[in-house]
Amino acid sequence: MRRDEPITVLVKPSLERAVEMVKEALCQHKTIIIVGSCWVQYVGRAMSKLEPGERILMIKGDGSLLVHRSEGYEPVNWQPPGCIFHVQLDGGRLELHAIRHKPTEHVQVFFDEIYMLSSMTLKDSGEFAIYATEEDMQRAILMEPSLIEEGFRPISYEKKVEPGFVDVYGVDREGRLVVIEIKRRTAGKEAILQLAKYIEAIKGRVNREVRGILAAPAIAKDAQRILETLKIEFKALDPKRCAKVLRRVRNTGLDAYMQLGDH
Repeated sequence: MRRDEPITVLVKPSLERAVEMVKEALCQHKTIIIVGSCWVQYVGRAMSKLEPGERILMIKGDGSLLVHRSEGYEPVNWQPPGCIFHVQLDGGRLELHAIRHKPTEHVQVFFDEIYMLSSMTLKDSGEFAIYATEEDMQRAILMEPSLIEEGFRPISYEKKVEPGFVDVYGVDREGRLVVIEIKRRTAGKEAILQLAKYIEAIKGRVNREVRGILAAPAIAKDAQRILETLKIEFKALDPKRCAKVLRRVRNTGLDAYMQLGDH
């Protein structure tokens, strides 16, 4: 890809020059990267303070902010897109404020020394494709139960039964128990027989109807007959669709989506 927009890089700039460049880049919605010695304060749904250290700060064109330490892949402080920024020089330090109004959150980053400052306009129109694992598919179902069917409500996941662990366990809109086995690839006879064992184990413990659903992208041709014989249902579930659910819903813990009373 040819780059028409220039990339501006300053090495050990004065704080006065850094303030000028950051202000200009913010006005043009550019991506900004600052490496230097800083400390951070956050006030919002909670409060936090990050003591001084050498860090990487990134502001993206959509108004998101991330502060990274020298180790680890997750930011130690961050603000989502749509922030309002204020930058100024005060008391011999560069102060950068990132503010959100809904909910009200405020991140303040204070630099007393900057090692490198860069700004650029990034062009990225490429489609992102992610292929979910079986664990991802399980998480997506817990977050969005309608992936299985309307009215389905998860009760538990990785439920221990005599033959092993049930991937997802819940009830349908009619109050019937539902046992779900998840496969990332085309499901065969082994998956069906495994699910049948789970169903029988649960039937022996409850006095109500139990449904079995095999969720996978496809079912093997030679497995269709045994599926019908054992009266197990098949739900075509594309891992790509599950991946989209995971991107749309931030994983804030499964307890936010379901009650894990008997897990």
